[in-house]
Amino acid sequence: MTAAAVYLPSQHASVHDLPDDDEELRTVLARAVSEVLARQRPDGNLEDPAAADDIGDMALGVVSLLCLAWHRGDRRDRELTDAARRGLDFVLAERIFRTDNPGEPFLLVRDSGLPYARYVLETGDHPFGDWPSTVWALLHAVNVLEFGREVITEAQWTALAEVATGFWRWLVEASMFNPQQTANQAIGAVVAGLTLGRLLSEKSIVDEAMFLYHSEVRVKRVVDRDLRLPVEHGAGHDQNYLPISLTFLARAYQVSGEQCFLDDGDEIARHLETRLSARGFDYGGPRYSEQHCGCEGMLGLRFFSGRIQAELGRYLGDRRVAYFCATTPGVPSGHFAFATVWFFLDGNRWYRAPAPDPVHTRYSLRHGQVSVSLTGQLTPYLIDAAGTAVIESVVDHQHGIGPLVQYADGRRMLLTRPLGPVRVRAAYEGGLGAKLVTKAVVTWDQVMLSVQQLYVTDGERLFLVAVLDRSALPINAELSFLAGLPYAAAEGARQRRIRTVSEPGGEPFDLGDAWRALGPVRTLLAGGLALSSAAGLRVENPPDGPAYFNNPRTAGMTQEQLSFWLGDDPRGYGNPDAGWRRVIATNHVLAAPIADSPHARAVFALCYGPEPVTLEVAAEEVADGVRVRTPFFTAVVGHPAGDVGGEPVLRIAAA
Repeated sequence: MTAAAVYLPSQHASVHDLPDDDEELRTVLARAVSEVLARQRPDGNLEDPAAADDIGDMALGVVSLLCLAWHRGDRRDRELTDAARRGLDFVLAERIFRTDNPGEPFLLVRDSGLPYARYVLETGDHPFGDWPSTVWALLHAVNVLEFGREVITEAQWTALAEVATGFWRWLVEASMFNPQQTANQAIGAVVAGLTLGRLLSEKSIVDEAMFLYHSEVRVKRVVDRDLRLPVEHGAGHDQNYLPISLTFLARAYQVSGEQCFLDDGDEIARHLETRLSARGFDYGGPRYSEQHCGCEGMLGLRFFSGRIQAELGRYLGDRRVAYFCATTPGVPSGHFAFATVWFFLDGNRWYRAPAPDPVHTRYSLRHGQVSVSLTGQLTPYLIDAAGTAVIESVVDHQHGIGPLVQYADGRRMLLTRPLGPVRVRAAYEGGLGAKLVTKAVVTWDQVMLSVQQLYVTDGERLFLVAVLDRSALPINAELSFLAGLPYAAAEGARQRRIRTVSEPGGEPFDLGDAWRALGPVRTLLAGGLALSSAAGLRVENPPDGPAYFNNPRTAGMTQEQLSFWLGDDPRGYGNPDAGWRRVIATNHVLAAPIADSPHARAVFALCYGPEPVTLEVAAEEVADGVRVRTPFFTAVVGHPAGDVGGEPVLRIAAA
């Protein structure tokens, strides 16, 4: 019986391939307005009845879309103005709450009477979400005030301005600021304050917004791969929210002209450029790795792609909600509509200039359709080739892609965590891009080893060569290379979770079948990827159990789902990284060292590409290191200590 395919829910196609010319936007908005007008209820309500949460800002967001259509000149008629006015009357009468929501734990002032928006309409149901819902409602409100002056009545404008001012006071006075510790929400609030203060000529609101940005967002950033990132749910790295933060920073600069928003956005954009695979797959742990933004991140990705001159638009976004958020497909819900308004009014264009040569950062190498992304410890965690993403494996709670030593007593150690500084050397020769990482690693026996990993790509395949000093390891220690976990493959405009690996011409091998192993062979197939080794390859599957990934119990889950399942909060809030750290093991694809490695060395060679290759590899000691010969290139991996100046030695030549 064939198991049903599992797809990542929202990584679809590159966002810069979505048509965004004026005529297309005009057509999209006209269709959306028609849907909105057709579904408006007699009481003026514009909400999508299918929505279960994120209700508080919905109707006001739809009103802002109607104002956008008028402002752009796409549609100006009595039906539109009537719908907008009735919708706003409904919001002012039914969706502005002034009585404290029971159970709200983060209020500083009780019974303030200040207006706020609810995440869920029912009293006492998940009041934790009221803070961001009020931010989104305030952002809608300032857009209606700014772009709908000719649409709504003067009395409505005055009433909405009063409510918007009350929203701001509730956010910064009645409630703790940013109670979810989610920086994109905090930056959104700052944007709302800056816009409101400018609209109402209230300098005090502008000053307060800037103060909060510096004191509540900037100073709390964390450093990852030498770049400062705002904190999202307890961590900086977040595949979903960082692009949204880029949108807020772009808009904050457009509203205020403050340089700090450009500087901070540049850092996030460079981090994203380092992190994104060649085809736009974004991964780095379970931090919403399968929840990718749509319309919310478009403005920021486009704006900052031009600033840092990088194709950030290759980002695989959620095409279901690319122009506007929709609970019912094709029908704008109004949630996050401020992002739609800003994107439709923005004149920037995508940076579209594919790099002809390999792109190097300290933490990544990208060339053509191939890339490898490295952690802050310069350990690979994402390899993308042949439309397939290979992520870090987990062995005995250790995460990574690299050499693995198994001692006689059964203990296993992944030799990836560096002891001290790591040396990096990049090279480009004959159409090949290469990166050599040299690190010292200490074992549980307090023995220090030198581990070198070389990445070479021709734009179609990624070759990985590892050279390990094994002189201090026990003679009976078994060495192998943990090649990563084939995770997701492109299938049309979707990403399918990989569940099968097979030998060429052989029967499919299901990674979800516990305890089975395939091998020894030299090539495994996974998705569109052929993983070839110069020596044998084998697969080990984890036993059954909730703390093991991709066994029969968890094979139908995504990494994100398993991480929340094992996390601290079963509802799905908080930091899912905590759950992923509780995973004991995933499937293991293990490569053996080549037979003729130099004395006291272990040399591994693998190829990640679209078809199997014959990877006959020879390695020999030379004066300044180890020369590795393959059918595709020859490389000299210098001594771990480097040259006379301590600089890494790397020489590469195409075959």
